[in-house]
Amino acid sequence: MSMHQVLDTIRTFHGVLVLSPAAGSEFPQPAWGDHFFYYSPDGTIPQNIQPYGTIITKNYPEDAGSRLDTGGRWRLNIQLTRAAYAELLGADGQDRSAWHFARTDVFLPHPLYAAQSWVAVVNPGDRTLPTALQLLEEAHQSAKRRTERRTARRAQPSGGAAS
Repeated sequence: MSMHQVLDTIRTFHGVLVLSPAAGSEFPQPAWGDHFFYYSPDGTIPQNIQPYGTIITKNYPEDAGSRLDTGGRWRLNIQLTRAAYAELLGADGQDRSAWHFARTDVFLPHPLYAAQSWVAVVNPGDRTLPTALQLLEEAHQSAKRRTERRTARRAQPSGGAAS
């Protein structure tokens, strides 16, 4: 499945916002060409909230181990729960020295955000794609629940005395 087919699948999630900064946009140039996934049923970019998933298409200064500057390479990144992260990567999931971040179609700890339970897959394929899409759907549902909890807290009346 190509990156565009993965994006098309993600766009079917109810309430998803796929932010895809393009060249010349108001977003920082390093983000151009990448894709960021949020739960946002009203279609606005959430403030003070991290995406639950991303597709990165190039190396960043502190993140070059996936060799994304080599033709046709891209990386899917997904935020998991701690339990899902441990189940997927096992006890070695936090030990970055044990992983080769340029491998393709293999779940890896995120090169920078493993401690926050992020996983990465360079060029997902037959071995990883079904699970990756399931994990993205679960991450989307988790983001939805967090948004609903924040909304409910804001809607609660402040604690004043009743007359």
